[in-house]
Amino acid sequence: MMSLGTLNTLTVKKQVKFGFYLDGESWGEILLPNNVAPAGLQPGQQLNVFLYLDSEDQLIATTERPKVMVGQVAYLPVVASTKVGAFLDWGLKKDLLVPFSEQQIPLKVGQHYLVYCYVDVSNRIVASTKLDRHLHKTAAPYKEGDKVEVIISEQTDLGYKAVVNHQHFGVLYKNEVFKPLRRGDKLSAYVVKVRDDGKLDLRLNKATFEQANVLGNQILKQLKANGGKLALTDKSAPELIYQQFGASKKAFKQAIGTLYKERKIVITEQGLLLVPEQPAADA
Repeated sequence: MMSLGTLNTLTVKKQVKFGFYLDGESWGEILLPNNVAPAGLQPGQQLNVFLYLDSEDQLIATTERPKVMVGQVAYLPVVASTKVGAFLDWGLKKDLLVPFSEQQIPLKVGQHYLVYCYVDVSNRIVASTKLDRHLHKTAAPYKEGDKVEVIISEQTDLGYKAVVNHQHFGVLYKNEVFKPLRRGDKLSAYVVKVRDDGKLDLRLNKATFEQANVLGNQILKQLKANGGKLALTDKSAPELIYQQFGASKKAFKQAIGTLYKERKIVITEQGLLLVPEQPAADA
């Protein structure tokens, strides 16, 4: 089924002087202008195109890819403010409208804002900065350990609020984030927990048994390189741990706890001490 504001695979129906007409089925013929048509395009070929309304509100196709599509979130700059709302640069000739009713605060030209793109009741592709109005409308279909793509929304007392896969909200807790994050940053994360309210607890690094083993080996290697001593403990600052091993304090504590139980290290107030390997007993 075709949809406005997304990618659609359509068949070239015929060529005209100013472009190509694509078979829009029940939507009729849809123009693909010459300036966005690939070289050598012929009737009968299929093409992946983005459908939107031009400045005259006529349905049109393009091979250009906008910075955001319907059902997605993006961090975009305001390029104009008019009596109908603000307009964003989304990578197409016709700018993307944010109506006044969909502005959390008045948008200023030159500033970037995180917006959700959707089709309104008038069949226009528009955007909104009121993410709470449009996101988290369905149950979060995730389980612990799932990898997701996130966009940072804002910094809070807990850490960072993030948009997960363009549809849900999640939180990255500040005690597990060891690099500066800014609104609009895109990165991968992992689901730690789906809370009762449906929102997600996230982590940038996936805490798995395999990774704990890798971290444990890194700690042992560092100890051997430093003469059996390492000035880090389970009470060290998270930033110091991340700087040395690229891991969270929680993962570090788990790793040294395992090494201690295996009697490979001793944990003192000053740091870690490597336990010398015992010579094998004679048979």
